[in-house]
This record gives sequence, C-alpha cells and structure tokens, in this order.
Amino acid sequence: MSEDDLEVDVVDLVGPEEIGEVPQARSIRRFTTSAANARSGAHLGSILSDVYYGVVTVAIGVAIALGLAQQLRVSLPATPQVEARQGLSLPTLVVVVLVGLVGVLLSVAGRLGPIGAGGAEATWWLGLPVDRRGLLRPAARRLPLLAGLVAAVLVALLDAGLLADSPARVLQVAVTSALVASAVVLLAGLAQTAGVARRSTALTGDLVLAAAPFAAFASALVSVHLVRVPTLPWPGVVAVAVGVAVLAVAVDRRLGRVPTRTLRESGSVASQAVGAMVSLDSRELGRALSDGTAPAARRRTSRLRTVRGPASALVTSDLVVLRRSVRHLVQLVVAALVPVLVCTVPQLASTAGVLLAVLVCGAVAQSATAEGARRAEMAPALDRLLPLSARTVRRLRMVVPAGAMLLWSLVVFAAVGGWAGHVTQWLALGVAGTPVWAAAAVRAAYRPAPDWGAPLVSTPMGALPSGVGSVIARGPDVVVLGLLPVWIALLLGTVTPVLLGVQAVCSLIAVLVASSTDSRGLMERMLDASQDQEAAAARASGTGTGAGGRR
Repeated sequence: MSEDDLEVDVVDLVGPEEIGEVPQARSIRRFTTSAANARSGAHLGSILSDVYYGVVTVAIGVAIALGLAQQLRVSLPATPQVEARQGLSLPTLVVVVLVGLVGVLLSVAGRLGPIGAGGAEATWWLGLPVDRRGLLRPAARRLPLLAGLVAAVLVALLDAGLLADSPARVLQVAVTSALVASAVVLLAGLAQTAGVARRSTALTGDLVLAAAPFAAFASALVSVHLVRVPTLPWPGVVAVAVGVAVLAVAVDRRLGRVPTRTLRESGSVASQAVGAMVSLDSRELGRALSDGTAPAARRRTSRLRTVRGPASALVTSDLVVLRRSVRHLVQLVVAALVPVLVCTVPQLASTAGVLLAVLVCGAVAQSATAEGARRAEMAPALDRLLPLSARTVRRLRMVVPAGAMLLWSLVVFAAVGGWAGHVTQWLALGVAGTPVWAAAAVRAAYRPAPDWGAPLVSTPMGALPSGVGSVIARGPDVVVLGLLPVWIALLLGTVTPVLLGVQAVCSLIAVLVASSTDSRGLMERMLDASQDQEAAAARASGTGTGAGGRR
C-alpha cells in the first residue's frame, strides 16, 4: 500500500484563519443581561410588582420619618434667650448630622470599592480583549446615583421636618445634598483609580465621622450658631453640577487603569453586602464592611502576654479583634459622645431626648464590642477545640463587651447625672446595667439564622418567612427588658435603691439568658414545655391505671 492510497484527515486544532471583529463592551453587557433575564424566569408582571412594593415602602418610610422629625421639632424645649448662647441651634445640629453622614458615606464607599466587578462579571468580563471602560461604566455609575438619591431624600426630610423651611428651599437643599453625595462617592472612585488603598479612604471617612461630635461641642462652647442650613444659590448649584460631571468624566477615563485584583475585591465585598441585606443578616454585613479593608499583613506582632490558659486566650483574642478594628473603635467613641452632647445642649436635654440617645447609642456601642463573638459564631471550630463548655465560652465572650461598655457607661451616665443630678447614683446604675449590654451583644452574635423554609408572611418589604422578627429581636429584647430599671429611672429623673437592686437582678438574668445554648425562642420553649407536661401527665395516668388493674 502506497502513501497515496492513505487518506489522512487533517484536524484544525487552532481554528479558522479568519477571525471576526471583537465585539463592543456594550454588546457584551446587553448579551449578558438578556441571557440572565431569560434564565431567571422573571416577567413583566413580577417586575412591576417589585417596583410597586418598592415605591409603597419608600413612601411609607418617608411619611413616617417626616412625622417623627416634625414631632421632634415640636417636642424640643424652647431655650431662653439668656441661655441661648450656651446651646446648639437646630440648623447647627442638622449640619453636624450632615457632616457625620458624609463621613459614613465616604467610609462605606471606601469599603465597597466603589468600583468593582464581582461574581460572574469578574470571571467572564475582565479577561475579555475589549475596552474595560465600557464594561465597568454601569458599576461606576451605580453607587454615585444611589448615594445622591438617598442623600436628597434624607436631607430633605431633615430640612422639612426639623427646620420647616419653604418648599423651594427644601428642593434647593435636596439638590445640593444629592450633588455633594455624588461628588463624595466619585472622589472615592477617583482615589481607587489612582491606586489609593480602600482602607485609607475608609479610614478618612471614619475620622470625619468621629470629628462631627467634637465639632458640635466646639460650636456649643464658642457659641457659634447657624441660623439656617447653608446651601448654595442656584448658580452655585449649577457650578457644583458641572464639577460633578467633570469628576464623573475623569473617573470614566481612568476606569481602564483600575487593577483587576482591586475590581475583584470590591465586587466580592459588594456582593457579600447585598447578600447580607437580602438575607437580613447584620452580622454578615458587618463582616463584609470590616474584612474588606483589613490589611493582609501587619508590621508588628502582638506577643499576647496575657494568655495563660484557654479562658485568658479567649478573652485576649476578643480584645485583639476589637483593638485592630478602627471602625468599631470609632463607633464606640461616637456612641459615647452623642449622649453627652444631648445631655449638655439645653435644646436637646429633654427626658425623651436623653432616653432615646442612651437607648440608640448604647445599642450601637454594644454591637461594636462583639466582633469576636460574631466571628466565633461563623467559625465555631476553634471554640470547640478549647477544653471549655459552650456556656463557659459564651460567658467569656461577654468579658470584652462588658469592659468596653463599662467605659461607655461611665462616660454616658456621668453626663446623665450632670443633667439629672446625683452623679454618683447614676454612675452606680450605669455600672449595674453594664452586664446587660454585654449579654445583649453576645446573644445577638449567636442568634440562629431565619428558617427560610417556613411559611411566608406578606410585609411592606415583601414576603418574609414567619419567625424572622423573633430572630432579629434576639439581643435587642435583652436591652429593652434587662435595662427596664434604667428606662424607668430616666423617665422619673431619679435613681432609687430599689431600682439599683432590681437592675442588679436583671443583669444576672440577662447573663444567664445569653449563656444559654438553646436556639429556640421563648414561645417555642413554653409550647414544648407544655407538651412535655401533657405527655408526662398522660404517662402517669396510664401507669396508674395499669397498676390499679393489676391490683
């Protein structure tokens, strides 16, 4: 057989010689969107239903917030002209709140990216030989537009509810705030394109937030008061809009320079945060915002000299986690300064104002102290390796929150004592209630996940499984019930020995409740207990009948 008689099949392993044109980034985005919509099963009716629920929810929330703001403005006590120099005007207070919100916005923008590509976008898009700017434009526009919309609504509510300005001025303030919020996020995006670390941007926002209460104290001390919230005239608003447009163009032109690693990290953090919000898991949301800006390596190593055994190792680890989290430290400082500010400003130092400040700021402060417990709930393997029982572990997890909340209570209740009188008695009440804050922090950290297979209940936020409210209430329920003597003392304006004794008992009960490893709710426990009693009674009656028959 000759070689000519052999038929050889030639296989083209490389591909055709003619290669088509590389598609544009816009066509790739449209193809990805259409493919996702085709496989999601969503139709026009479901989309309209979601939009309807969203509009109704926002409208109800705006109406409630506006009513609360107006009620707060009416309930604030009027300050005599002689003491007005030592107070803080409402416009000044609103400006301080706005400065704090700018810090929060900058911190969140730094932790989220704000430019990122997560999940399938990072897997399929970033490796394509197309212009990356076209792929990243929707992600770069999303957060500035969202920040501008939220800022416009929030600041308009503050201005209309607290200051009762005219509709024209409210509109002017809302537009200005929207432009400023968008500019803040665009500046964070421009810093990301320039190679600035995201944790540096987040730290700058945290420092701005921490500076807001100090600015309020300085304004009250030097008697600098604002008559109204400063805003720009319409020509100035147009100039700011032009500046925001220039920033947007600058960010758009530099989108191709953002490293792939930064885009993946930012997109992963944003996806984790969105998933946490959808699943109503505040613990996962906090981990997303904290771990996203944590440094990969540290310059110095802690020797952990306080570790002498499993118990001390557990407490030391919680202390190290709190010490290394700048966001939580700033959260503690701000939560301690706000009640002091409320107690020292005559316009705010009312019974309702002080009570609300202590309750809200205490809840914010105690949530910042339980990061170690939240991490242990996410990865319990290390705790199970220790020669400690589960109840002992949870009680040891309360040590660091108790120490931090003790410092918070000393600062806050000293200010409350200065406002109500008898500082020593208020300090004793604050110290007696410290274990309740620690117990609430640990109880919230170890709360179980909602049962998403349970029957759905229609709510203004959509369909949610039954029992979600009881799960979310784990932690806040201990604060509300365990600190009931504190709330009564604040309403009465005085501390009695009976309230001190009752508070000590409530603190002990709160520690015992938070130490329990039973994940069932109170109603479930009562129902199971009643069923067990009925079963025991049935068994006893059956045993008695059998014994009588044998007789």
